[in-house]
Amino acid sequence: MVEKVYPMTLEGKAKLEEELEQLKTVKRGEIIERIKIARGFGDLSENSEYESAKDEQAFVEGRITTIENMIRFAQIIDNDGVDADEVSIGKTVTFIELPDGEEEEYTIVGSAEADPFSGKISNDSPIAQALIGKLVNDEVTIATPGGDMLVKIVKVEQA
Repeated sequence: MVEKVYPMTLEGKAKLEEELEQLKTVKRGEIIERIKIARGFGDLSENSEYESAKDEQAFVEGRITTIENMIRFAQIIDNDGVDADEVSIGKTVTFIELPDGEEEEYTIVGSAEADPFSGKISNDSPIAQALIGKLVNDEVTIATPGGDMLVKIVKVEQA
C-alpha cells in the first residue's frame, strides 16, 4: 500500500507538531477528567455529559492519528532548485484578475497547512494547480466553479 505524502513547509510541520503535543498533553487529560466527572452522575445510558465527553474523546483521538500520519509522511518543500520568479509550493504569489485589475495574494502550501482565511491555499486547489510552474508576467486561465478567470502574475516571493 502506498502512503499519501503530505507536502508542507517547515513552519507547517512545526505547527502540526505543536498541535499534536497540545492534544496529547492537555486535551486528553481534560477529556479524561470530564469522563470521570460524568460517570459520577449515575446511569451512563442516559448521561448526556458522558456521551458528549466520549464523542469529544473519539474526535481528539482521530485528530491525533491524522496528525501523526501527516508528520510521518511529511515532505518538506525545498525551493532551492526553483527560479525565484516561478510559482511553487511554499511561495506567495500575487496576481491581478484581468481585465478589471483586482489584485489577490495567496501563499501556496500543502493540504495539511491550508487555511484560506489567512491566505494559505492548498496545492491541490484549482487556483494553485493553475499557477504552479508559471512565472511572473504570465497570463493564466484558472478554472473555478464560477467560471474561468484570467489572471496575470505580478509577483512571486518566498513565503
